[in-house]
Amino acid sequence: MKTKFKLLMFSVLILFNYGCFEDGDDNIVASASIKDFVWKAMNAVYLYKSDVNDLSDDRFESNEELQNFLDSYDTPENLFESLIHDRQNVDRFSIITDNYFELEQQLSGISRSTGADFNFYIEPGSSTEIFGIVRLILPNSNASLTGLTRGDIFNKINGTNLTTSNLSSLLNNDNYTISLATYDDNETATISDDLIVDGDQIVDLSKEDYIENPIYDYRIINQDNDKIGYLMYNGFVGEYNSELNQVFSAFLTENINHLVLDLRYNSGGNIRTATELASMITGQFYNQVFTILKYNESLQSNNQDFLFTNSLDNNNSINSLNLNKIYVLTSNRSASASEMIINSLKSYISVVQIGDQTVGKSQASQIIYDSQNLSRNNVNSGHTYALLPLIAITVNKNDETVPSDGIAPSINIVEKPSNYGLIGDIEEPLLKAALLDIQGSNRLYDQNNNKIYPFDISSTKKYENIMYVKTSKK
Repeated sequence: MKTKFKLLMFSVLILFNYGCFEDGDDNIVASASIKDFVWKAMNAVYLYKSDVNDLSDDRFESNEELQNFLDSYDTPENLFESLIHDRQNVDRFSIITDNYFELEQQLSGISRSTGADFNFYIEPGSSTEIFGIVRLILPNSNASLTGLTRGDIFNKINGTNLTTSNLSSLLNNDNYTISLATYDDNETATISDDLIVDGDQIVDLSKEDYIENPIYDYRIINQDNDKIGYLMYNGFVGEYNSELNQVFSAFLTENINHLVLDLRYNSGGNIRTATELASMITGQFYNQVFTILKYNESLQSNNQDFLFTNSLDNNNSINSLNLNKIYVLTSNRSASASEMIINSLKSYISVVQIGDQTVGKSQASQIIYDSQNLSRNNVNSGHTYALLPLIAITVNKNDETVPSDGIAPSINIVEKPSNYGLIGDIEEPLLKAALLDIQGSNRLYDQNNNKIYPFDISSTKKYENIMYVKTSKK
């Protein structure tokens, strides 16, 4: 009979019994220790554990057999990848990092960045040549001093034409130049005859440690007899919850009767923050279930209901709008907690989604450390590896998940390279679509026939599409 390994529950401290090679090579010993951590952590918390035979509790008859299995992988990364369930279709999001400090910083809104966020597109008539568009310039960043603006186009980095094979390596440099270009649509609606024309302006960009405020823009728009609040919110970062609440205080003071929530570049974040945002939007559903977090079969006791609330974690009262309808702007970068907002709110109020289909991720992650209880407390000081695996899935009160291929918009409007518009401007295409719908206009148009699909690099940010449960450092 095979021996079952005990599960490591979040609430129970169990000391790992590491089996390391004693050959005098510190790197080999460290690698063995890390691989042992990877397997036991995934065995304990991975959402899709039951779908991975090598994570079964009775997979190995002894510690020696487990050790031989771990030794068959040359790196912790390769071992981790072997334990992922259906990487292409189901789990596209679990990650391993050799530097959890960097991961912690980015989840708190801190990263190495030029302050210029980009989208990338395949050039018309090509399958490998690509061009970039500046989608946002972050305030008080290196890029904000260069004169770059949203909608600027470029096709070279450090004088090299951008291709599907060299883009990531070129963007990885701490310092680089971009060569601006122009988009020529030849005054036709056909994409195939469009051209990217070289320009003569070169812009220098440098990465710096940057703390990004997720509240990118908010304003009041007066339209006929309506007062419309507009908020571009780019990440569910708990450190800015009080500032977010102040924005809703301004909306309350102005007595807005419509809200346009722009999540087109929001790839996720803290579930608690998303719950508090939903409570700011509504208010009439206090203490009812906003979303439910469900863990793997072995950790059902960890399942958690997130309830609409009337206060922040600091006990300050939430400014709630008590709305029965909301407009949400999305793109193919909207993911995780952004999708949860749509999926969970639709159980209570009308949600009009405008833009592109979302990513399709309703699973949550948590930073898993190499420690006795997988928390930050007494973490192994011998390395800085950590995991960010999928550990749970979110469902709304009706037990509905986000579709794996994303949430389709009510009104399909896709950002076009020839007309990005200015964020917050009433003529910006996505916002304009929302304003027209508020007016009850039938003048909206479907841009599907003119759609250019962005070339999908992993990201200009290292960690995206993450919805996470806050990990205590204590």
